[in-house]
Amino acid sequence: MRSRSHYGFSITQNALALLYLFCIFTNPPASTALNFTALLSTVPDLSQFTALLASATPITADLSDRSSLSILAVPNAYLAADDHLARHHLSPAALADVLRYHVLLQFLSWSDLRALPPAGKLVTTLLQTTGRATDNFGSVNLTRDPQSGLVSIRSPAPYSPSNVTVLSLVKTLPYNVTIFAVNSLLIPYGLDLMASETRPNIVLNITKALIDGHNFNVAASMLAASGVVQEFEADEGGAGITLFVPVDDAFADLPPSVALQSLPADKKGVVLKFHVLHSYYPLGSLESVVNPFQPTLATEAMGAGSFTLNISRVNGSVAINTGIVQASVTQTVFDQNPVAIFGVSKVLLPREIFGRNPMVTAKPLEGAPPPDEDTLSPENSPGFGGQPSHLSSPPGFREDVRSHGGGIGLSFAVVFCCIGLYLVV
Repeated sequence: MRSRSHYGFSITQNALALLYLFCIFTNPPASTALNFTALLSTVPDLSQFTALLASATPITADLSDRSSLSILAVPNAYLAADDHLARHHLSPAALADVLRYHVLLQFLSWSDLRALPPAGKLVTTLLQTTGRATDNFGSVNLTRDPQSGLVSIRSPAPYSPSNVTVLSLVKTLPYNVTIFAVNSLLIPYGLDLMASETRPNIVLNITKALIDGHNFNVAASMLAASGVVQEFEADEGGAGITLFVPVDDAFADLPPSVALQSLPADKKGVVLKFHVLHSYYPLGSLESVVNPFQPTLATEAMGAGSFTLNISRVNGSVAINTGIVQASVTQTVFDQNPVAIFGVSKVLLPREIFGRNPMVTAKPLEGAPPPDEDTLSPENSPGFGGQPSHLSSPPGFREDVRSHGGGIGLSFAVVFCCIGLYLVV
């Protein structure tokens, strides 16, 4: 059956039905937060572990705005045989920290586990974000036995007595959350299991956090010598900050033409600020960022529209493009609102300063947009030699803005199209 408009157009009822469904499904719900307890409750064999997680109210709050996670869950039979809970008489606060140690702040697929390097992989857990884990003992080291194929997870501390074996993949929501079954509870090394959770967290010392990461010594030295680290720490309030810190090998890979250490102090400070966003972004938010061009602290110092980073998701990784360098996020160093620190594979060189310097071509991530061809010389860089300008509003957006406003433009366009077609019909 067809409907005819006053203008002579006709459209079938099936087409109208399809149009209606299109209008519905192109206007997604505002909130995409996952209820991890509800997700685990769909697996009966994890009911006891799910009950433990549900009883730890602070963890539920910690997980409410996070994604891109891997959860290590203990099946009922293994949990019943585990004597850690009875032997340590864990307080509710200590139990919450033990369970935080089972939440990895990185999405790992089964193929990721099978591709673990011989030296293993260090992954940050939710416990590290509390500030209660000493050194990097809030992280876990994942290793795979090449002979048996078994994947083991343990503390990075030498001679740590607690370790678990991955039994199976239970459930996965691609790039959002994976649930692995493990054969025991994993107890953090050196954690005071009876410590009160009400103990105030220490103020984050960024330089110490990088030194504890064991792969950021060059960056830590540069930050300490430049004095800008105090400025970063002062910016932890309000919208927070996100730091991209190059690993030590990234500095060793710089070609001789990039004389980073020879830059004047003011330009060196701008390069360091170029590695910082003036908003808190956990990894899951970076992976779903709406506006790929993000202002940095260097943008605020040198002028709107300059010194921006192009952030995108490529093949399951977060890619960062400066216009002449393309890097990827390699690990989470620290993540506790309002501060996130991520390791990156390359030094982020702004084209406004290094645009004319020949660069050693780095192998780009497959499928990532190529670095921009047009470059600027230092003398023509925006902001240098002139009065710095500032953004009229803080750069970046917060999680709630992204959740509720990410599809507003598309939603309005769809609504108007629907209304227009309805009037035609």
